[in-house]
Amino acid sequence: MPAESSLRHATVVLLAACTLVAALLMSAGPANAAVGLRVEDGRLYEANGNEFIMRGVSHAHTWYPNELDSLADIKRLGANTVRVVLSSGGRWTRNDASDVANVISQCKANRLICMLEVHDTTGYGEEGAAISLNAAVDYWISIQSALQGQEDHILINIGNEPFGNSGYEQWPSATSDAISRMRSAGFDHTLIVDAPNWGQDWSFTMRDNAAQVYTTDPTGNTMFSIHMYGVFDTAAEVSSYLNTFVDAGLPILVGEFGHDHSDGNPDENAIMSTTQSLGLGYIGWSWSGNGGGVEYLDMVNDFDGNSLTSWGQRIFNGANGIAQTAEEATIFDGAPDPDPDPDPDPDPDPDPDPDPGTGGCSASYSITNQWPSGFQGEVTVTAGNSAISGWSVNWTFGNGQSITQAWNADVESSGSSITASNVGYNGSLNAGGSTSFGFIGSWNGSNSAPSVTCTAG
Repeated sequence: MPAESSLRHATVVLLAACTLVAALLMSAGPANAAVGLRVEDGRLYEANGNEFIMRGVSHAHTWYPNELDSLADIKRLGANTVRVVLSSGGRWTRNDASDVANVISQCKANRLICMLEVHDTTGYGEEGAAISLNAAVDYWISIQSALQGQEDHILINIGNEPFGNSGYEQWPSATSDAISRMRSAGFDHTLIVDAPNWGQDWSFTMRDNAAQVYTTDPTGNTMFSIHMYGVFDTAAEVSSYLNTFVDAGLPILVGEFGHDHSDGNPDENAIMSTTQSLGLGYIGWSWSGNGGGVEYLDMVNDFDGNSLTSWGQRIFNGANGIAQTAEEATIFDGAPDPDPDPDPDPDPDPDPDPDPGTGGCSASYSITNQWPSGFQGEVTVTAGNSAISGWSVNWTFGNGQSITQAWNADVESSGSSITASNVGYNGSLNAGGSTSFGFIGSWNGSNSAPSVTCTAG
């Protein structure tokens, strides 16, 4: 997050045509050398070739290490990515390899791609306590054991906002050196590099040197991250900056943004609509726990996933929001075998007429959040006394409600009648096991909870 010191606002303009032409001539690099998540032709792909577009939020783990339960709420609200704030120990309590391994495990359990970032670099050159990108690489090497083998599930954001408004001219060389050191140390992961100027690149240092920096990665597996706050307060500025990268075939995402800030009022609507139209990722700041006068950037109150703020409502449930546009990474397709060690000598003559009362499923409906004209619902499906391989839930709205979007289920509407069926990864449930799906709906007048029925597949 940018410092509270005032940033000099610069109007986004294109530099000399030769700079852009040089970027346009830049090749995509040998992306086939990368493993796991990888960059190719200016886009991020999973190992199976499926394009992955990040839609998520930042979570301040290093300052709130006991709030990892928030990952389940972030996922439930529709995100496919979480950007996790870590510390190298340079400014805050160090997150060691064991802690980082647990974070990764929790991200995977919640079916979230995990972008890990070192926050201690924030504002280097202007903020006296900040550490250099070189020191951040030292940290990544020190916890490399927790990251090896996780290339399908994590991205490494080398250092948050690595230069302030002083010394930012060093960004190209410092960033290139950091990339080279990471590759020499054996990191095959997708690397994310932040812009200088507290992440906002008002000097266009990242924009105009990105092509050169990109070529220093021998695997071609590096993305650029712009943070959009007060410098990006018009749609024209947002569009110009992002399109410069897209036109040049350079991989870019909006790694941080908010709906307001002390240095100006960013155009969050333009940020979300432009990234959607260009097929680019975005990560909003931040889930909860902001201080220092920017508490308005909290998406939920006091880490309560059922208490969205106005900013939380906007980014999760608004136009071009996370719930509407996020697609889960395909690495999470398929559920584990519910019975991985079956009886090798089953009964050759099983009961042809099992007791119908031992199987089946049940469902419960709850309204987890509500606002004028809209609401968020959740349905929990629980298997009976035996395992099931699929389920379908039905209900009829009694007050004219309708569903506008859903996740973790295939939902069909016929007037007020709703049918929700499992998707590929959550149909198989052990006896007594449960899963849930969520949705966003509209209402007018009243919003009573309907009765729901569940049928096992």
